[in-house]
Amino acid sequence: MQRAIAYLVQIAFLCRKEISALLKDPANRLILLGPALIQSMLFGYAATFDLQNVPYALLDQSRGAAAREFVTRLDGTGVFEREATLTSENQIARVIDSRQVLVAITIPADFDERLARGADAQIQVILDGRNSSTAASAAGYLAAVAERYNRSVGSAPPITVVRRAWFNPNLESRWQIMPAMIATLSMIQTLLLAALSVAREREQGTFDQLLVTPPPMQILVGKALPAIGVGLVQSTIVLLIVRFWFGVPMSGSLWLLYLGLLGFTGAAVGIGMSLSAMARNMQQAMLYSFLIILPLTLLSGLLTPVRNMPEVLQLVTYLNPLRFAIDLVRRVYLEGAGLADVAPDFIPMLVVGGVTLPLAAWLFRHRLA
Repeated sequence: MQRAIAYLVQIAFLCRKEISALLKDPANRLILLGPALIQSMLFGYAATFDLQNVPYALLDQSRGAAAREFVTRLDGTGVFEREATLTSENQIARVIDSRQVLVAITIPADFDERLARGADAQIQVILDGRNSSTAASAAGYLAAVAERYNRSVGSAPPITVVRRAWFNPNLESRWQIMPAMIATLSMIQTLLLAALSVAREREQGTFDQLLVTPPPMQILVGKALPAIGVGLVQSTIVLLIVRFWFGVPMSGSLWLLYLGLLGFTGAAVGIGMSLSAMARNMQQAMLYSFLIILPLTLLSGLLTPVRNMPEVLQLVTYLNPLRFAIDLVRRVYLEGAGLADVAPDFIPMLVVGGVTLPLAAWLFRHRLA
């Protein structure tokens, strides 16, 4: 009995020692609670497929009672928000291309007349296929509204919704996700590689020797360029798979795509080098990297639109270079956008790179022990 009690006491002391070591480091105390809270909030608010806000444009050429009733039912769903009321078909391209609306609805001039004489009445719906999952959900809601309207009018002929999706004719989710992975997958590899570079030197005891030779900025450049090269190679591999294996056609310029990827990869390397400079060893560097990769991905608009997130999270996304890289890649790849169209996406990526790269060089020498 005494031997068993002594055995249990030793286990208790070992547990106490491990708990004390875990709570002694402030960083470890933060890691115990911070990631669980942050990731729970991100999954609850950002990673949602619920359709809550569908901006649409209306072109009502009929202006009859039946058309007004249908539009009233549409607005009453709480899902659709009218962002624009158009006066001509020429305005549809502008509101779709600028991402002002997700859906453009056209009610033809003979809508009420055809319903009155017992003929089919069609409504044209143009969807922004660059976000295929949301567009497909919006189309389903529209079909449900049309079905409820048909039931309410009894024996009258049904309304037929004719759909046409731009930039993704068949609304394939692969067309939405795979081009975005060109930036996302390269970020994961590049950020990890950059984060481990300095931490590995510190763990092996060679980084202090390295600091006495070239200036920190030279060390930064020497470590950043290989990581950027690896990131571009990763992007090239994914690009080839997307284009030739999955057969997703590319509409834009290849040089503009790589120019955007270069700016984004530089920002990702800056983040990784800053994390590496703050880490004491490779284990901490990997932990910091994984903690930041998940929020960057969830807040990028990769799977769910940024506009569906709460306003606070939408503001946070302006600090996320992956959000703008995905927007740039999708617009260049699917739309064929030019430099003037995607120029605003370069600004946040260059700002993040311009802040994090000099910060990493400063942390090389001034990191707190």
